[in-house]
Amino acid sequence: MNVVPQHVAIIMDGNGRWAEQKGKIRVFGHQAGVKSVRRCVSFATQNNIKTLTLFAFSSENWKRPPAEVSTLMELFFTVLNREVKKLHKNNICLRIIGDLSAFSPRLQEKIKQAQQLTQDNSGLILNIAANYGGRWHIAQAAQTLSQQVLAGEIKPEDVTEEALDNEIKKLPLSNVDFMIRTGGEQRISNFLLWQLTYAELYFTDTLWPDFNEDSFALALSSFGNRERRFGHTSAQVQALKQG
Repeated sequence: MNVVPQHVAIIMDGNGRWAEQKGKIRVFGHQAGVKSVRRCVSFATQNNIKTLTLFAFSSENWKRPPAEVSTLMELFFTVLNREVKKLHKNNICLRIIGDLSAFSPRLQEKIKQAQQLTQDNSGLILNIAANYGGRWHIAQAAQTLSQQVLAGEIKPEDVTEEALDNEIKKLPLSNVDFMIRTGGEQRISNFLLWQLTYAELYFTDTLWPDFNEDSFALALSSFGNRERRFGHTSAQVQALKQG
């Protein structure tokens, strides 16, 4: 495994189906998925991945049955409470990204405490996308720039791709090198739309609770065999490498 992506993003799909296949309620799958999160965080740290972003709860997931949403929120709180000290001990910087205002004050406070505890850690950056949507993220940046235009701070022609990029990155997320989606679906589901522009995509039928170190290694092997051109020709890429 020679080439390691700096930023890996994962859509953790398949918890509910995994539970249903075993005759269990869907929440059982979400609980099992926490173990896969632990394995992947450990694997990312050991393999010098700089940033790992996990899609835990999308802005569309509120449409799920209320009982499942409620249980997911409680599971999120419990995991934060139980895992954050371990993350801190392992020098991992935890960031929760998304519209946190929709969460209960109790959960918001727990998120704040977790981020404050780990904010100065210099190891793996672990982003948990919770109540996050790529369109929401871009819209937030566009609204900020619009307000600056109305205030006369910038001109309409200053709203460029670069300006939008700078605003989006105020929520500290680097561009994604490699995106993995488990569970067999082949779509990005409104996840990190801006940051995925040149990401390599990898889809696996493995359900999230079954995604382990070997699964992650297999995915990274696929990444290592790809040629990332960023709009150049293959010949240009090879010339740049040799130069």
